[in-house]
Amino acid sequence: MKTTAPNTLLARGLIIVLMIVTLLPFLSMLSAALAPQGSYPNGLQWPTDPQWGNFVRAFEVARMDQLLLSSTLIVLGVVPVSVLIATMAGYGLAKLTSNKYKWLYLIFVFGLTLPFEAVITPLYYEVRALGLLNTRFAIILPLIGLYMPFSVYWMRAHFLNVPHDLTEAAQLDGATRWKEFWLVQVPLARPAIMSLTILLFLWTWNQFLLPVVLVQDPMQRTMAGALGAFQGQWGTDIPLLCAGSLLILAPTVALFLVFQRQFVAALMQGAVKG
Repeated sequence: MKTTAPNTLLARGLIIVLMIVTLLPFLSMLSAALAPQGSYPNGLQWPTDPQWGNFVRAFEVARMDQLLLSSTLIVLGVVPVSVLIATMAGYGLAKLTSNKYKWLYLIFVFGLTLPFEAVITPLYYEVRALGLLNTRFAIILPLIGLYMPFSVYWMRAHFLNVPHDLTEAAQLDGATRWKEFWLVQVPLARPAIMSLTILLFLWTWNQFLLPVVLVQDPMQRTMAGALGAFQGQWGTDIPLLCAGSLLILAPTVALFLVFQRQFVAALMQGAVKG
């Protein structure tokens, strides 16, 4: 006990410091959002007369209702398709690929090493050649492809840990590969699929660079991608800019609070499986 108590206190102290460091930017944004319009808040300073109406004003000016609808359409176009393709590809690489074709998996591992910013310019010309520039498909299709390396890696790691005895038992019962996949493997992979869905939702919702480069109309972007136009319009009005940023963050924070158990399980699963 004498040796563990100092370590416990040190760990708790580090956790408290990390919590303060994490919350400090949000508190600073909140105090700035409550300052009077047109003013320049001086760091973390609670205003004497909080202007809660700034959130309503930012919602109306930035047309958040349209941005919310646009983000929802993009998320619905990206996440279900990505999860479906990744689940099928992960199962195929884990259970159906012989040693002769194991190198296919390395292609997805190589994709994990590519920095996102490095493919922006080629993506721009490809999307323009397809005639999809300035449409939501200019965001949806590239994101599906960009998410594949991690998604396939994630699902393959899960299917590798499923005992092969289950596959043999299903085949002895007369199940085809397709039935085994849908009736045996997919139900067992539900936690991994749920975790991957949450991660892809957060990444899509917070996507900023791709919508700004490929879509000119802010109303066709994600909420985070529309922040660029919002900031340009209200660049000198810091309180409204901070209020709009907090409104954009609100759905992801709400989602995390609702699915925090699955989100933590997803991080733990990734840490254990590497």
